[in-house]
Amino acid sequence: MEVLVFKTSVETHQHVKTLKPLLDSAAGKGKWNFALDDSDRILRIVSNRIQPLAAINLLKEHGYECSELED
Repeated sequence: MEVLVFKTSVETHQHVKTLKPLLDSAAGKGKWNFALDDSDRILRIVSNRIQPLAAINLLKEHGYECSELED
């Protein structure tokens, strides 16, 4: 499994709820989570089903900033 980590502009649990069906479909149910208490509002995806650019575009298409964090 690949672990992808992103800095996002997702701020609330309501935002996460809105994105849930999209991320479940793209990455797999239960294969992603947000750390909203982190200053970078981290999105972590553990999946081989989605590429970094696809995840970035998914969030950007729904009005959120998203950039991949490097190791």
